[in-house]
Amino acid sequence: MTTLAFIGGGNMARALIGGQIARGADPRLIRVAEPAENARYGLAAEFGVVVHADNAAAVEGADVIVLAVKPQVMREVCTGIADLVAARKPLLISIAAGIGLEHFRRWFGPAAKLVRCMPNTPALIGAGVTGLYADASVDADARSRAEGILAATGPTVWIDDETRMDAVTAVSGSGPAYFFLLMEAMVEAAIRQGLSADAARILVLNTALGAARMANESEESPATLRARVTSPGGTTQAALERFEAGGFRDLVDAAIARATERGRELSNQFGG
Repeated sequence: MTTLAFIGGGNMARALIGGQIARGADPRLIRVAEPAENARYGLAAEFGVVVHADNAAAVEGADVIVLAVKPQVMREVCTGIADLVAARKPLLISIAAGIGLEHFRRWFGPAAKLVRCMPNTPALIGAGVTGLYADASVDADARSRAEGILAATGPTVWIDDETRMDAVTAVSGSGPAYFFLLMEAMVEAAIRQGLSADAARILVLNTALGAARMANESEESPATLRARVTSPGGTTQAALERFEAGGFRDLVDAAIARATERGRELSNQFGG
């Protein structure tokens, strides 16, 4: 039986823990290190997992360790458990943005087996998507194990070049906020057109949900689906022309490029 340890018991860790238990994992084989007492008690009460205030106590003897802490504290966390990792050689899974394998190898040593992952917040409701990267030191069994942990909250995509992980962060890791912004703007615009706040919210959110489901379940591209609902001279065409005239595509491109660049900056800032 695999013993799984989480360092950090925040929202993403909770989503992954819940996903594992929903798939039949024994909560007694899941350990969580979390410094906040209330959060520890909450995890134990909700999931029945074993909780610790101390990172070393949680990871000792673990087969898989999920590093679920902020980039700002990752170096301190990793160096604090490095001896235990060297002795046990567990599979390490990082869900922190921006910190590359070179930094983990410096903290854990060159023999560390590590998978970088970038989930996103819809994982909290089992509707996430995760990009994963591992180098040649991680064998097929370890890759499958990592994928199984992340797949509990949604689809997974393997990336074959680590330098592309910053783009994964920019597109899917940060992406939910982009759609939230569009929904927010559409609700505000609907209210200005005379709809009530409740009506605007219901119409916008369910339109977004329906469009996402159609795109996800269709074999057609988003461009084709868009064209099919755009009647010549109609209201949809009028709105889309205004989007295009305002530089919508260029703005999206620039925003994702900036998020990708910020990921590289975080690596330099917190990976030292």
